[in-house]
Parts: sequence; C-alpha cells; structure tokens
Amino acid sequence: MHSRRSLLYVPGDDRRKIEKALTFGADCICLDMEDGVAQNRKVEARSIIAAALRELNFSASERLVRINPVGSGPEAEDIESALSSRPDGIVLPKVESLEQIQWASGKIETAELAHGWTLGSIRLIVDVETAKGMLALKEIASHNRLDALIFGAEDYAVSIGAVRTVDAREVFTARSLVLLHAKAFGLQAIDMVTVDYRDIERVRREALFGAQLGYTGKQVIHPAQVGPVQEAFTPDDESIEKAKRLVEAFEAHQKEGKGAFGLDGQMIDLPLVKAAQNVLERASAARKVQK
Repeated sequence: MHSRRSLLYVPGDDRRKIEKALTFGADCICLDMEDGVAQNRKVEARSIIAAALRELNFSASERLVRINPVGSGPEAEDIESALSSRPDGIVLPKVESLEQIQWASGKIETAELAHGWTLGSIRLIVDVETAKGMLALKEIASHNRLDALIFGAEDYAVSIGAVRTVDAREVFTARSLVLLHAKAFGLQAIDMVTVDYRDIERVRREALFGAQLGYTGKQVIHPAQVGPVQEAFTPDDESIEKAKRLVEAFEAHQKEGKGAFGLDGQMIDLPLVKAAQNVLERASAARKVQK
C-alpha cells in the first residue's frame, strides 16, 4: 500500500500543471476530472489525463485519477478512459452507497481481465462527503478493493447546511466517523483540504491535528501545502528514537517473561507499545526507518 501523507489534486485538463506537479514530491498525484475541471472541459480532461499517464514519469508518486460521481452521467466514459492508461488507482467522489463502489470495481476488474493485469492491482479510494455517505460508512468501508477513505469537509458542510469555521468544529463528528471506519476496516484515512492555501500556518496546524486524530494523510490543493503536510504526518527523529527504545525494551522484557515495566518514569503496557509501533510504521511509510 502506498504512503499517502500528501494527496495532491491537479486539474486534468491542464497538461502544463500536471507536468509541474511531478516536481513537488507529493506522495500521490490525483489527476482530476471532477471539481477541478469546468463542465465544458470534461472530455478534453479525459484525453489529457490518459496521455499524461502514458507519457510522463511520475517517479515515486502514486498515479490516481478522480472521476465524476457515480450516477452523474459522464462516469462510465471517465473510468474507461482513465483505465486505458493503467493508473495505480481510481478516486470515487461523493460516495453514498456500496453499490457505487461495486460498479466501479466491476469496471476495473473488466479492464484488469482484458489487459492481463493482476486482479486487484488497481485500487479504489473513496471520498465520503455527504450526510447520506456518512450513514453508509460501514457498508462503504467493507469493500475489498478499497485502500483508503477520504473525508471531504467542504461538500459535507454544504450537505448539512453548516457554516465552515477556522476551527472546523462543525465537521468534527463526520471527520471522526470517517477516521473510525477507516481504522476499523484496515484502511488509510485521508483528511480534509485546507482551502486557504496561502495560509501555510493553518495548513500546518490542521495537518498536525489530523495526524494527532489518527489520519494517515491529507488532501492538498497547492504545491506549497505538500511540504508542511508531509512533515506533519512524518514522526520527528526524537519520536522515532523514543518509539524504538520503548519497543526494544518491551521485547527484552517479554523474553524475560515480564509484562508491564517502567521506562523513563512511565509504566509501559501494551497500548503504549502499540502506539510506539504505530510511530515506527508511519516513519517506515515515510522512508525514515527500515521495517
């Protein structure tokens, strides 16, 4: 599974922006057919995205394509065009039911079989961003092709009639629900966009809070957001060293047949050990330590 600390959206109808996006080191680059593209540019976006996937070197960045919502009209042509150039994954926006995921998974499986690609090799990531979607999270998160859930705060706020605020209290319940279901089903959880892309301090603050909640990454809409977001979702050296010491001490005590033990004035038991292991997992995903 790819590390998805930063998921950078790029308008799919702009080849120049796509080429520029390759230089920013984002973990995932999502070529957008949906909100980032005007209605009269949707068809053009399909051909530009297909060509970009074939011709450009994305290096270590995951290659994703976001199609238009299932049921909106253009989604069948969107997904077929995207699959023609074998992306790493498809992003489904505004998901509200398991049936929408099953439809997309069926289209992907047909392409995998037709081209002789490994079944299940093209992953699905879904954006849950409406009140109806929140109520269907348990069914949505259960599909075996899914790798991650994305929380779409802006559309969710619109769907419930909330007013967006800087501290995001109005979306906290939904933000937590998406995270909860992602973790329950072993999926990555990708946090909301910070729409004020010029306010880098706010980007950093929101990313750090998302990481503290348990999110594994964050959506990004401007290159200036990539660095602060990646930093927020990567444990610092001090945290990594502390986690290593704790895990090593735990393993040593286990060999001696001891359970809970003291370390640096703290009583260490299994929940703290698992928290330390999570730190090392995140550091490994960010390629800061070897597994």
